[in-house]
Amino acid sequence: MKELENKLEQKEVRPTAMRLLVLETLQKQKAAVSLQDLEDTFEKADRVTLYRTLKTFQEKGLIHSIEDGTGATKYALCQEGCECAPEDMHVHFFCNSCEDTFCLPKFKIPEVSLPEGFVPMETNLLVKGVCVNCTA
Repeated sequence: MKELENKLEQKEVRPTAMRLLVLETLQKQKAAVSLQDLEDTFEKADRVTLYRTLKTFQEKGLIHSIEDGTGATKYALCQEGCECAPEDMHVHFFCNSCEDTFCLPKFKIPEVSLPEGFVPMETNLLVKGVCVNCTA
C-alpha cells in the first residue's frame, strides 16, 4: 500500500482511501475500464466520488481517457515516465468481440502536420478488430 501512496504523492495527489483503492484496481486491469466498471467493482462507492477520483488522476497525469466508440469513456493507467505529451500518445485497440479496449504503448501515434492556423487539441487513434483472447 505504501507503494501506491508514494505513486499518488509523486503526482501531488492526496492518498485517500478511495484513491488508493481505485489506483490499486486500475493497476490490476489488463484493459481500460469505464466509470460503470469501477462502480460495479465498488458497490458501495459514490458515483460522484469515483468520477472525481478519475478526473483528478487524469489532471495529474496518472491515467488517460480513451474514446472507443462505445459511448462510455474508458480509463487506463499511464506508463511510467508518461507526461501525457504528444510524444507519449499511443494507439488503442477495441475488440469487437469482448468489447475490451487495450492500450498499445509500443505503437506511437505519428505526428500530424496540420495546415497553418489549425491548432490540435487532442489526438486519438483507435484500431478495431478481435483481440488475442477472443481469437484463441
